[in-house]
Amino acid sequence: MSDFWISSGHHLLDREQGGGLLVTDEFLKLYLARPEMIPPAEACAVERTLHAALLADPRMAVSKADIAAITDPDARENWQLLLEFRDHLLRHKTLEGAYVELVRNGVGKIPPLFINQLVHVILRNALDGITDTRVLRAAEMFFRAQRVTLHEGSLLAADEETIGGINTAPVTPLVSMLGIPAEAAIDIINGDNADSYWQRSDQFDMALDLTAGRDGFDALAQVMQRWIAHVLGVDVVIEALTQMSEVDLAWYVGLDAEATKLGDMLWQGEDIDEATMSRVVGLFRLSFRDPAVMLDNVKGEPVYLILAMTPDMTIRMKPQNLLTGLPVRHLEAVS
Repeated sequence: MSDFWISSGHHLLDREQGGGLLVTDEFLKLYLARPEMIPPAEACAVERTLHAALLADPRMAVSKADIAAITDPDARENWQLLLEFRDHLLRHKTLEGAYVELVRNGVGKIPPLFINQLVHVILRNALDGITDTRVLRAAEMFFRAQRVTLHEGSLLAADEETIGGINTAPVTPLVSMLGIPAEAAIDIINGDNADSYWQRSDQFDMALDLTAGRDGFDALAQVMQRWIAHVLGVDVVIEALTQMSEVDLAWYVGLDAEATKLGDMLWQGEDIDEATMSRVVGLFRLSFRDPAVMLDNVKGEPVYLILAMTPDMTIRMKPQNLLTGLPVRHLEAVS
């Protein structure tokens, strides 16, 4: 098996005995190498000095006064956001623990890009050992928006940035080092070309078939099982369903903002027009291997997971909902 998602930076991290990711200086330095954090030629001496000092010691304490002394207001904001994020990571034993606290208590001003990057590297850890590249492609939905289109009767999801042509600048220094082309041809991942994913996993240029009854949703179900088991330590079984008939939404989790709204409407018995219902992309049934972990009022009942797209046919998954929305007695993260 080949490696994948090198751009996540997973190879720069250590792992604790339980499998969680431990922050390293090398991983922190990646953030200092981001284009917006490298002081330009016109940067003040304070900013240049701070950047050099953090490259030497990325865990160095930085005071508010140090940030306030930076001349450029945009640079001050960038440094404040980055250092708040760094300090949050350093307060936790693992990246998994840091992520779960963020999604439970609120991310504050931390940029969504940083949250998606955390999901990227944690999911890379959770999927270690997976050999089915269609599962890995489905996992991209956790941290990259997907544009959905109908093609010859199939529902296809492709990376929004890749097909939009807006991903011309490298997202991270690692992406730049990998030499990923700005424009890439889109292929639908299938049995014939699945092995090519290993060489192109950081290009995000393979589309996924999300047609009901095909293996795209089975692959996504496997990703969700792995995600929940790795971060929460709870074993579940998730199966993809092909229709919503005779579904009792005693407990449901929207896998994105649109799905949450729709689930609320269904639960409240509201009439939903056909156009709104057509935005449901997928439905899953989740059951716990050990029902004893469930809340008493829903013990033994299945949990339904709803995936939907926006009116402009975009899927923006919220994987944190799988960690905060399940009816589990004690939602403990990997510490």
